[in-house]
Amino acid sequence: MIKIFIGGSRKISKLSSEVERKLDAILAKGTPVAVGDANGADKAVQQHLHSRGYRKVEVFCSGDRCRNNVANWPARQITASSSRRDFDFYAAKDIQMAREASSGLMIWDGESAGTLMNVLRLVKLDKSVTIYEAPKHQFRELKTESDWHDLFSTCSNEIRNRIEKLSASEREVLPPIQASLL
Repeated sequence: MIKIFIGGSRKISKLSSEVERKLDAILAKGTPVAVGDANGADKAVQQHLHSRGYRKVEVFCSGDRCRNNVANWPARQITASSSRRDFDFYAAKDIQMAREASSGLMIWDGESAGTLMNVLRLVKLDKSVTIYEAPKHQFRELKTESDWHDLFSTCSNEIRNRIEKLSASEREVLPPIQASLL
């Protein structure tokens, strides 16, 4: 089944007109959407979908309660391996969305390691992902490991180091990272 995983940076609380048009194109096709429950881009996407009256939405949450579900769509609570509300706790829902989705749309602030991890998860699972780079006001399509490497090579050393550490902790739950990815 076709399903798109839509997510993004918590620092992005307002969607650009470019992103809104991209979302409207997804809605026009009737594509089911998986979205997280975080503040920022997740909540902004939820608000946009709700403003359009879109119903083919499933909100994924880590733990037993969603932080945001603006239209009371069906919610999927994903059990996390830890009860501590840290990166790994919230990553549990992101990993599940990446597994179930056929593609992704990520709205990136140019800094969020969490958003980049979702891009990496999708690429590792051989799924295409469109990333909207908010600082550049542009979309980029990633379909291959080479596309990931091109994006990753433009990141700051701080972001690259964070992604390398985070991806190492997920080696048991997702396919191994090829040496060329990092």
